[in-house]
Amino acid sequence: MSDRRVVRTAVAFFDDLDRQLPAERTSRLPSRSDFQAYELLEIVEKFATTFDHLPELIPGRPQYRVLVVTGRIIPMISVVGQLSPDGAVELIGIDLDSEAPW
Repeated sequence: MSDRRVVRTAVAFFDDLDRQLPAERTSRLPSRSDFQAYELLEIVEKFATTFDHLPELIPGRPQYRVLVVTGRIIPMISVVGQLSPDGAVELIGIDLDSEAPW
């Protein structure tokens, strides 16, 4: 197997993103497009290259991993990825904390 996995996003991932960020940038929050431009590609890269080294979301269930990072425009980001039967990682959920201190 390659050291790099294919990464896909589930509809639920973007549903989560839509609930947490506005379509247009505000004085308090970046837009969904801002997030996709500044944060998402790095998150996909982490899952593609380090999935097996990320912590298990549920102990004993290695097919679910979680990535917690400090973003460029969002202070704290938590993303859940699930290993699919074909070896790809599917991003299934995201939680953004725009109020976390730097």
